[in-house]
Amino acid sequence: MKRILTLLAFFPLTLMAQQSDFGNWLIYFGDKKINNRWNWHHEVQYRNFNFIGDTEQLLLRTGIGYNLTENNNNIHLGYGFIYSEPYIAGTENKANFNEHRIYQQFITRQSFGRISLQHRYRFEQRFFEDDFRLRLRYFLSTNIALNHKQMQDKTVYLSIYNEIFVNTEQTFLDRNRFYGGVGYRFSKTVRTEIGVMNQTTNSVSRNQLNLITFVNF
Repeated sequence: MKRILTLLAFFPLTLMAQQSDFGNWLIYFGDKKINNRWNWHHEVQYRNFNFIGDTEQLLLRTGIGYNLTENNNNIHLGYGFIYSEPYIAGTENKANFNEHRIYQQFITRQSFGRISLQHRYRFEQRFFEDDFRLRLRYFLSTNIALNHKQMQDKTVYLSIYNEIFVNTEQTFLDRNRFYGGVGYRFSKTVRTEIGVMNQTTNSVSRNQLNLITFVNF
């Protein structure tokens, strides 16, 4: 276990010292339990074209969730602000624009011993300066405990997910994200992951190093 934690600590520094085509996403997910039914979600994602310093996107998202059952089924209404700096095709110059996003989602969870599954269904209304778009997303993830028979404190685990994005007009398949990583659950409130995500769109496929922190309080 100590070797795995050492790798988690020093792997990002090794990548920083080397030239890499990987992008990098630094991600924070927070969930605050208000009571047995209600919770507040908030997140920050800072996305880079390279390891750090070449901004691709800044995403801020928040919302209120309601548990239909105590732990396994949650409906959610939220808002996101997204600032993007994409490269202009064929140049080294960038554009920039803002997006405001309203979304609704349903999450359901199941656990089978070492394995935890999560399904997330999300519907987004996306507002740009001169455009409006709708998008559907389906996210399937699994966490597999390695050193315990189930997820608990001080658990090393594998994390895998796939997410499909579907537009309601024009090009229907917007993108696909596939991720694999390793995580460590310090306690019921804090866990962290490092992994690689491949994002494929109609025009490009890129790999991203993801450094993720989850805080539940």
